[in-house]
Amino acid sequence: MKEIDLLPEWYKSSRRRQIGYWAQYVVLGVVLAIIMVCSLIEVGAISKTKKEIAAMQQKATRSEKISQEFNSLKSQIERLEQKANVIRKVNSRIDVTSVLAELSFILDEKVVLSEVSFGSEKFPNAGKTKRGSVSRAAGKSANSKFVGDVRFKIVLNGVATDASNVAELICKLEESPYFSQVIPSFSRNKNIKAVTKLAGKNYQVSEFEISCYLANYKYESGDFAKNVRSGLN
Repeated sequence: MKEIDLLPEWYKSSRRRQIGYWAQYVVLGVVLAIIMVCSLIEVGAISKTKKEIAAMQQKATRSEKISQEFNSLKSQIERLEQKANVIRKVNSRIDVTSVLAELSFILDEKVVLSEVSFGSEKFPNAGKTKRGSVSRAAGKSANSKFVGDVRFKIVLNGVATDASNVAELICKLEESPYFSQVIPSFSRNKNIKAVTKLAGKNYQVSEFEISCYLANYKYESGDFAKNVRSGLN
């Protein structure tokens, strides 16, 4: 039995073209879908990358600020160290409280001080030896950076009831381990007027000025070193 194909040839060709078109459409749709998915993935990756870059920029900004603060603190520390070095260099090493306490112990009710002044001065012929002798500040090493070898002069001004009290004060200063080279600058009589509720009365007192040196240095001569006074540094 033989089958007879009644479909015309043009219909079959048209049908094949339609199937081909549908296949192309499907392929194009799949390709388009893949492109869209890839585009979405790339957009997400780009967005994530932008966020990471922004975060890195913020971290870089914070790091830069921290670095600037660190450099600022480092500069402040260096300046403070320089000031500390200067303070260490110019430190007088004087225990003023102990010196005033010693003066209070030496003075009695017959002597009244009107002024106590401290001053520094270089040693005579500082840095030069004379017959193998040289004066050095006590407690200082050969590598000390203290600004100059200096000694400290104390000047006492005041009044006493009479000249004998001034002489007694000079003797006490000479005996004290805190002072050396006690020299009276002057001592003279002076009239003062004491005012009371009823009347004023003139009194004669002895006005004086005494200079001495704080005994906180050593005197060296050859191999012999004598600590003039100790316990003052």
